[in-house]
Amino acid sequence: MASDTISFARGAPSLDIVDVEGLRDAATRAFTNDPGGATAYGTSIGYVPLRRWIAEQHGVDEAQVLVTNGSMQADAFLFATVVSAGDAVVVEKPTYDRTLLNLRGLGADVRAVHLQTDGIDVDALAELVESGTVPKLAHVIPNFQNPAGYTLSQDKRGALLALAARKDFLIFEDDPYRHIRFKGEDLPTMLEQDASGTVVYASSFSKTVCPGIRVGYLVGPADLIARIAKLATNTYISPNMVAQSIVYEFCVSGAIDGAIATVKSALAERVATLDAALAEHLPEARYTLPEGGYFMWLELPEGTDVDALLAAANERGVQFVKGTDFLLEGGENALRLAYSGVTNDRIDEGVRRLADAYRSLAAAPAPA
Repeated sequence: MASDTISFARGAPSLDIVDVEGLRDAATRAFTNDPGGATAYGTSIGYVPLRRWIAEQHGVDEAQVLVTNGSMQADAFLFATVVSAGDAVVVEKPTYDRTLLNLRGLGADVRAVHLQTDGIDVDALAELVESGTVPKLAHVIPNFQNPAGYTLSQDKRGALLALAARKDFLIFEDDPYRHIRFKGEDLPTMLEQDASGTVVYASSFSKTVCPGIRVGYLVGPADLIARIAKLATNTYISPNMVAQSIVYEFCVSGAIDGAIATVKSALAERVATLDAALAEHLPEARYTLPEGGYFMWLELPEGTDVDALLAAANERGVQFVKGTDFLLEGGENALRLAYSGVTNDRIDEGVRRLADAYRSLAAAPAPA
């Protein structure tokens, strides 16, 4: 493998767009303003001032919020509380690979519903439900979906809410990328439009502050959040108070607004560069340009072997994640590119290497 590897594999911002100085200042304020709260065990609900701030942002009561060690912990708590072995759970096809691992580990009956460029196929989901398979919950990443980069349309949000209310299942609105929109108009969350208590919402500060901070949260019906809080107490007593107090100071100071603006500007530039590079070096690839977030889903011509492509790409010093990782079946000719961690000056070279790897597969002799 080349020593100067270019990685499109990890969904994380590159260091140049992280507000390190702002975080340093926020840490100083956290230890100055509330040294007792920052250094104590705390409780399973999270750092109380941050919990209150999140509740205010979403217009809900504090009892509906639980702050966790990253949104993956929030996901795991929700699944462990709501899902039992054999329960039907709907996911998007494709979906986040860790979600699949978690649900399969619980023994859930995972039902993958096709993801269209405007979000999950709600008609197909309705057919599944009407046929008698009512899921315990439907996991949806509504904005700039991981891995596809697609966004759930407003019409589909309304239809999904109506279906969940009528058939009495939860919508798990997993939404860490909402604020990373660099094109188009913001859409209201399903949580904001929920009149039936059918939505549990999760988000994270990993994409807006920095991934190393590991602070996420859940918003949902108070009784469900209380049940999850008991599980959290038994799991870790309390989440990371130091990290959460830093996030709180970063948010209330307004620094988060500048951080988000920096990330959005950089990612918009990177998507434009990636689009131009693919058009020049890999015109065979099919994709939809994302309007925000960290990811782009590429489909190469049928017959492409993504396992062989990954090996060839690694030899050339470029990395990505295989489409097969995000699906229960299929995806052999697909891959996910995370452009968030690659600086703009390296994107063209990374795509050139990927294209060279792809061409090498066509040139390779067929096995005897």
